[in-house]
Amino acid sequence: MRRIVITLLAALAAAPAEAQGSPGARLPREVFDVIPPAARVQGAPGRMRVLQTLCRPGRVDWARRRIVDIAVQEWAVFGFQTIDATQVRTRLLPDGVVADVANPPLARPQQDRPLMRIGRWEGDRRLAATIAGYWSATPDGGQVLARQNRQWRDGEGEINWVQPWSAAFVSWVMCEAGLDQPAAFARDISHRVYIDQAIRARDGQAPEAAYVAHDPGEVEIVPGDLLCNARGEARYATLADRRRELGRYAPTHCDIVVSVQDDRLAVIGGNVINGVSLTLLPLVREPERFPRPVGAQDLEGARTLFAHLQLQAPPIDGDALAMSPTLSALTAGAATPTSEPESSPDDAEEGDAP
Repeated sequence: MRRIVITLLAALAAAPAEAQGSPGARLPREVFDVIPPAARVQGAPGRMRVLQTLCRPGRVDWARRRIVDIAVQEWAVFGFQTIDATQVRTRLLPDGVVADVANPPLARPQQDRPLMRIGRWEGDRRLAATIAGYWSATPDGGQVLARQNRQWRDGEGEINWVQPWSAAFVSWVMCEAGLDQPAAFARDISHRVYIDQAIRARDGQAPEAAYVAHDPGEVEIVPGDLLCNARGEARYATLADRRRELGRYAPTHCDIVVSVQDDRLAVIGGNVINGVSLTLLPLVREPERFPRPVGAQDLEGARTLFAHLQLQAPPIDGDALAMSPTLSALTAGAATPTSEPESSPDDAEEGDAP
């Protein structure tokens, strides 16, 4: 098992039993001052509404550490779900077989994605107010919540969110980390909005932006940065591909870098396998370039990360994940779970339903 996963498993083993994989467990605010996302909304599913849209004021130059620490705590709230994408399988030619163009000596490796699922996911009603709180940090979050309320009222069985919430998760992390001004970070229900802001910053058109876009490998990746890939019909391999379509809709996804090691890095993202998940990604080293995540050109089945959004703040230690308050408390066996302040049916009147 990789070093990061070993660190996690050791921390969980040392934690109190009630904290292990417990959805809703958070550090007390006197240990780590984060306002839970559920505190930003009110009402039970079907009648939920946004109470707070403002963000914690702060400065870009000290946001990096806080971005990582907040993301790690949310990963813990969702039960430490982890995807190891560093595993590969290779196939060598049998002895005596001569390689040629049609029969290469080493077949393209296939990527395995072992999954460690401990906790809960978006269908868990106990996490409804948490995800709704993520939406509250986006300009259109109230409209999404209204649609979700209708789904909760009219649907049957297990009900997931009507719209992917990965960009809302990143937006809330930035909101709580202190990037409160849209000029610094364009919080939105779509990743493409803040990706485009970072591209404009690279082109000198958004001087106040907290993030500046680069092709992976151009600059060093540091915890607190963002790595982004295209999804669905979008086919972006480089920043130039997106620059040609700046401002136009495209399905994309971004994760927050939380650890960088010699040959791999760890990212945390929302709505990854229906939860807040950590993914381990292998790194590629090329001459006169910084290490970059493996892409489809290197490894069959790998996702291509076309954009590295670099935070304009001093770097922090590459092992930021292990140094986070959440994992530090678990390692010390001192984590004290606190209940997520989920909304109850008494929190709002019937007439408050959107």
